[in-house]
Amino acid sequence: MKRSLGFRLEQYTLKRPQEVLLVTIEVDGEADQIAIFKGFSSSLMRPTAFDPDIPVLPETAVIIAIDRLQSPFTPQSPRYIQQGLSLEEMLELLAEVGV
Repeated sequence: MKRSLGFRLEQYTLKRPQEVLLVTIEVDGEADQIAIFKGFSSSLMRPTAFDPDIPVLPETAVIIAIDRLQSPFTPQSPRYIQQGLSLEEMLELLAEVGV
């Protein structure tokens, strides 16, 4: 069974709990930004469902960029590890940690 990108990103943050991922996406022409930390995803721009089985990162999403930050995430003073990663670059990191 193929695991969704959202699931894989959540697994990545379980393996690297010192990191927060900020994923900038577009879904049906609308921008969104998703924070992923310690296995959980939350939209920063729209409501997030209470049911963890409802994916925050839909399969139809277009990934614009992914930022890696040090946790804890503080919007007023973010501490970036890497900014503007492409999906291909993030897929390499996912492979490094085995997810």
